Amino acid sequence: MLFICYPGCSTCKKAQAFLDEHKAEYTIRNIKTERPTALELADWQAKSGLPLKRFFNTSGLVYKNLGLKEKLGGMTNEEQLELLAQDGMLVKRPILVADDFVLVGFRLAEWQKALEL
Repeated sequence: MLFICYPGCSTCKKAQAFLDEHKAEYTIRNIKTERPTALELADWQAKSGLPLKRFFNTSGLVYKNLGLKEKLGGMTNEEQLELLAQDGMLVKRPILVADDFVLVGFRLAEWQKALEL
């Protein structure tokens, strides 16, 4: 599995502790220094079954400073993917990518179910 996170994020730390506690095998990737590409994001979004809006870190400063709450509705999916790919801090985290699922954000029950714990 690929665990995409920001080391300073408290939610990411909780998710990583959860993975470690359950001895899950994963590769870690810092979302700020190794930003996801638009192609990766499109693939993850399709695998997750979630609307693209769920991939935005709506509580982050970058999202708020760009006024994206008002702008996203008028943007195409391609434009949104390109925007997400430009700045890792715009992307909701953590993201857990496996062969058969993608989890966005850390919701304990969702992670337990996906990992069959």
